[in-house]
Amino acid sequence: MRVPLSWLREYAPVPADASAEDLMATLVKVGLEEEAVHRPTDDLTGPIVVGQVLSMEPETHSNGKTVNWCQVRVVPEGQKQTLTGKGIEESGVQGIICGAHNFKPGDKVVVTLPGAVLPGGFAITARKTYGHKSAGMIASVRELGIGEDHDGILVLSTLGLDPDVGSDAMELLGLYDQAAEVNVTPDRGYGFSIRGIAREYCHATGSDFKDFVLELAAKAPAANDAGLTVRLTDSAPIHGKEGCTRFVTRTVTGVNPAAPTPPWMSSRLRLAGIRSLSLPVDISNYVMLETGQPLHFYDADKLEGGITVRRAQTGEKLTTLDGKDRDLHAEDLLITDDSGPIGLAGVMGGASTEVTDSTSTIVIEAARFDEVSIARTARRHKLPSEASKRFERGVDPLIQAAAAQRAVDLLVELAGAQVAEGVTDTGSAYKPTLITLPKDYTAGRIGIDYTQEQIVSSLEQIGASVETTDDAYLVTVPSWRTDLGDKEDLTEEVARLVGYDQIPSTLPVAPPGRGYTVEQTLRRRALNALASSGLTEVFAYPFVSDADNNLWASPVAGEEVDSIRLANPISSAQGWMRRSLLPGLTEVLSRNLSRGLKNLAIYETGHVFIPGPQLGSASIPGLGAKPDDQVLADLNAGIPDQPRHIAGIFAGAEHEDAPGLTARAFDWRDALDSVLLVADAAGVKLTVANGEHQAFHPGRTAVLSNSQGQVVAYAGELHPKLLAQRNLPERTSAFELNFTALLAEAGQAVQATGISGFPAANQDVALIVKADIPAADLAATLAEGAGDLLEDVRVFDDYRGAGIEEGYKSLAFALRFRAPDRTLTADEASEAREAGVALALERFGAVQRA
Repeated sequence: MRVPLSWLREYAPVPADASAEDLMATLVKVGLEEEAVHRPTDDLTGPIVVGQVLSMEPETHSNGKTVNWCQVRVVPEGQKQTLTGKGIEESGVQGIICGAHNFKPGDKVVVTLPGAVLPGGFAITARKTYGHKSAGMIASVRELGIGEDHDGILVLSTLGLDPDVGSDAMELLGLYDQAAEVNVTPDRGYGFSIRGIAREYCHATGSDFKDFVLELAAKAPAANDAGLTVRLTDSAPIHGKEGCTRFVTRTVTGVNPAAPTPPWMSSRLRLAGIRSLSLPVDISNYVMLETGQPLHFYDADKLEGGITVRRAQTGEKLTTLDGKDRDLHAEDLLITDDSGPIGLAGVMGGASTEVTDSTSTIVIEAARFDEVSIARTARRHKLPSEASKRFERGVDPLIQAAAAQRAVDLLVELAGAQVAEGVTDTGSAYKPTLITLPKDYTAGRIGIDYTQEQIVSSLEQIGASVETTDDAYLVTVPSWRTDLGDKEDLTEEVARLVGYDQIPSTLPVAPPGRGYTVEQTLRRRALNALASSGLTEVFAYPFVSDADNNLWASPVAGEEVDSIRLANPISSAQGWMRRSLLPGLTEVLSRNLSRGLKNLAIYETGHVFIPGPQLGSASIPGLGAKPDDQVLADLNAGIPDQPRHIAGIFAGAEHEDAPGLTARAFDWRDALDSVLLVADAAGVKLTVANGEHQAFHPGRTAVLSNSQGQVVAYAGELHPKLLAQRNLPERTSAFELNFTALLAEAGQAVQATGISGFPAANQDVALIVKADIPAADLAATLAEGAGDLLEDVRVFDDYRGAGIEEGYKSLAFALRFRAPDRTLTADEASEAREAGVALALERFGAVQRA
């Protein structure tokens, strides 16, 4: 809500020297957040004065353009110029070139003198153009930043103005005013009005608020038989609430269609964010902003019969004021006459009864419509409006007659209208909300022992009436506070008006021994390890295709996996919850490659979704009561298993050629190392073996298992056919790890072993085994046979060639022996090595290579 200060000062004691920033600082105290400052003088500076055209000589130039060489007096006749500056004539008459032609000698116009700066940083200087020295500019409304019209200059008589020559045009046009924009939360619809903001300002400053609406309501005449016939019906109320509960009409005649909008009104509307269109439209908007009650004006001569408020019927259409033909829905609340629909109630009027520049008789509508009905219609037709914004948040049900009276007064004052006798006011009687507030409730809820005086005065400040009993306050909620419905709301109002700063801030003391859980600690450690190794974390959508789930979630080609289908997917191509993180990662990789990035190492952590025997529940528990254990158990049983995975993908090079550095492309080893890095960070040992997965390269795929033999990860190079299909680089590698399964073996403290001060004994051994025996199994057997003296074993060669029988391979291992209490002899190391070789022979038929 934008609040022009000059407007607010009419209804609240805002100091004359207060700025928009001062106003926002005050309103923050009562919970209205500051948004922005709107101040014309931030972009527009003088001297800008009223001038009178003395003469204009048309001149046609070689470029075909006709301009006017004008003499413009900018000081009162007979006086000399008191302003000084380069280009400002002492005589008070400025020579100005003007390309517009919509004025004549004698007209009073706005003149920007040399030294002025217009919006956009356009500085006015004296300059030679079209053979003359032009010292100033005759301004249009767009050049002044007060409108969009740039077809001609601003002639002040068109605004009904005849100011003195030389007077300050910025003051005349309201350009010294400023507006504070505050954020009004959806529950406080009364704040979308000057009336509401003035009340809040008085709350914040402790001033008395005098509600001008009460005077208007007292002035408004009662309904009579001469009023327009209005019928309210609702064949399909939403949630049992009638679509329209009050409808007031007033009629004025003899409206002068040529009457201009006065500058003070157009200035305030502009600062409030609303464009000036015509006097009747501007008055309608002005009253809405001032009171919070949206109005609609009808051309009375275009109405056919009386007005009926009803729901739309099948097949009905309406052309709204924006010129669009709209198909109406059965829930739409309509304003109709004998010809059919003439408006979307509370949203936008129809074109058939629009007020135009030939309208002389106007019917004023001030109504109250149901919030939900208006909100649904506005969203259904994608037609948000200033009116719907207020109706859907709740409008004061007692303000309609007062708002209509305000509109009548302004039409009489500014448009020369006469008030017709007829008045309509129909609808259901307003029933105020009554709330019982226990005396001890506010203190128990907020934590402050408010006095009875503080509670009662706070509630009376917002306009409530309060009756005190022995143990409670009986509160009658004011009509404009439609957001107050229970004792919690009243408690919040007391805390707000007494002051949020009065509520003590007490930080809870963290209980000892608390902190991250084991899972949280290990997850952070694992992800930090990946990031530290050079990978970049990304996030992908959890929605994939069924084909992608079948490809990535199952190692076996052609196998269908159970997946969870979305009831309302954002895309039919991505209608399933993911079973793997790699579909999303490949999309992220492809998108980044298409944007010119070549070398990428990315990873993601997130949940995958595995359906169980039950998905969802047969019914949803009702509101207002805690479900029993059986219902909760049924709800939990319908939740799919959601293990956490970590996945990564590598494409391009770890680093490119550079002086003294040879490029190294990413390969399957980077993917495998990343899994082992995560496992090491979690303190879990994994077994690595050759494996197969339909999405990975056969022969370049590692399968990683935990101590129970459960496969927890795949790592390796992606399948060449898959890479070609998805236009990804050759040799792209990836991994995916079931982190939840990995953590099942984590959580125990890793016991560090002491560092021996004795030297190691290093020996090598080469064993010939069948080609299908994994090196990891052979290494584990050597370690088992060698016993505690073997400190480390690693494979450093895999030979298959001359001297090795077909179907066999030679694996060479580096063995490191060490004793904790002595220096090993060569014989002791050899004996341990031979024990390991003997066990390998027993299990795998391994033969030591000479």
